[in-house]
Amino acid sequence: MSYANFVQPPKFEEYKERFKDFYKMSRRPDGVILVEAHTKGGPVQLSVENHRSVGQMFKTVGADPDNEILIFTGTGDEFMMDADPEGFKLEQEDLAYWAYEYAYKDGRINVSSLVNDLEIPTIGVINGPGFHTEMCLMCDITICADDAIIYDLHYDIGSVPGDGIHSCFQEILGVKRAAYALLTGQAIDAKLALEYGMVNEIHPRAKLIERAYKIADHIMTQPRTTRRMTTQIVRRPWRRQITDSLDGGFAIQMFAHLAKDAPAHGRRHIADQVAYVRKGKRNNFD
Repeated sequence: MSYANFVQPPKFEEYKERFKDFYKMSRRPDGVILVEAHTKGGPVQLSVENHRSVGQMFKTVGADPDNEILIFTGTGDEFMMDADPEGFKLEQEDLAYWAYEYAYKDGRINVSSLVNDLEIPTIGVINGPGFHTEMCLMCDITICADDAIIYDLHYDIGSVPGDGIHSCFQEILGVKRAAYALLTGQAIDAKLALEYGMVNEIHPRAKLIERAYKIADHIMTQPRTTRRMTTQIVRRPWRRQITDSLDGGFAIQMFAHLAKDAPAHGRRHIADQVAYVRKGKRNNFD
């Protein structure tokens, strides 16, 4: 016998309860775990607290050896189109502190944990229009609703798009398309997202989870080691992208926040910029 036992991994019922304010979790007996991001039971509203929970959740799910495939999605008919009314009060009260804690540390952990801390296949499900869809786009497989719209609003709210969305767009779209999307806030609909290779499949919203489970069922046909080692192969491009651009992008965004001496986030800033997406416009200036 060894002198010490293994440190016990997290238990599903415990972290399901711990994360309940941010995620609804369910898990099948075979280890396929469904995580639905929400705010008060509806679509996610961005906040400092919600932002931090993302990496915490990915790390926790990844640390539980009973999880075999992650399906990650939002709630309702939108992925993320709003901010919590008080969600950036902390940032406003102490910009210097939260520029690091929120804009640099938490954000880097969120993106890197998706790629590096989950040793299992991941399926991202974009359930409707929204920003910060990189959390689904950087999953191994991504499907989306037929009315989904993918876009980045950072530039138009006065923030540098360096918090992982740049890594995502540049890897998937290439240099020119990514530059256009990041500088103009281009609204990319589901059909164009499929054409660009951002998503693998499009389905009616009501069929998305059923389809995700069907994909998971296929992945589960192979042994555990095969599944996990295949994930190591398919994720290598994301790991290179993160190594090359993630830390620097976040540092640039953080510097820009401090140079302005004003937080760019907040419900009013975001609401002003999502209006064109709701109106079906291609970008904010047309």
